[in-house]
Amino acid sequence: MALMKTSNPALNRMDVAQDGQIMDAESAMTLQGTINKTGVLFILLAISSALTWNMFKSDPTGMAMPIAMVAAIGGFIVALVTIFKKDWAGFTAPLYAILEGLFLGATSALFEVRYHGIAIEAVGLTFGTLLAMLIAYSSGLIRPSENFKMGIVAATGGIALLYLATILLGFFGVQIPYIYGNGPIGIAFSLFVVGLAALNLVLDFDLIESAVAARAPKYMEWYGAFGLMVTLIWLYLEMLRLLAKINSRD
Repeated sequence: MALMKTSNPALNRMDVAQDGQIMDAESAMTLQGTINKTGVLFILLAISSALTWNMFKSDPTGMAMPIAMVAAIGGFIVALVTIFKKDWAGFTAPLYAILEGLFLGATSALFEVRYHGIAIEAVGLTFGTLLAMLIAYSSGLIRPSENFKMGIVAATGGIALLYLATILLGFFGVQIPYIYGNGPIGIAFSLFVVGLAALNLVLDFDLIESAVAARAPKYMEWYGAFGLMVTLIWLYLEMLRLLAKINSRD
């Protein structure tokens, strides 16, 4: 039985069918196991982010940002490895959390220097959104239909292409107007992307629940936790951008 797809590229490959067998109770994925492993990843993320946060705050011109950039590239590579070798997730997911933490710590400190208090606001909004989406999903208020899933997948793919185009055009000194500014259009765009990232959480919850029901292999607990982390990190970064745009208007 193949699981439904999500726009999260990590969780898109959570396909139980390829193993061709049903796991027994002890070796099958569980919801509690996924929650526990998500907690481990959060702890690793927090510890590594504190390292580069403190490095940047004590010496903004030091090694914090170079370390963060190397970590960001490393995290991207590790994420790709995890997506295509999901049975390695027990090793690669913690490594991904550490690398992304190094990137987020320095990035958050950079925003914090310009807009005091923005980092804790972004953290609070991110966890608040996670809780709200979890309550909405678990209560049945939001149950993703096939059309809902297709819409989120298409919209997320469009945003990914837009960001890729932004990076490529940036090499030629070309900037896409309005959407990255602090005007009404720019803020509306950021609100849209934040909302899209939040809806991706619903798809992630649905896929993890489906994998548990299908008795996926035990290593999928790490993989499910990794996929959820990918969405939450994206959501946090978009929260930072949105808050920065709003604060820059003052």
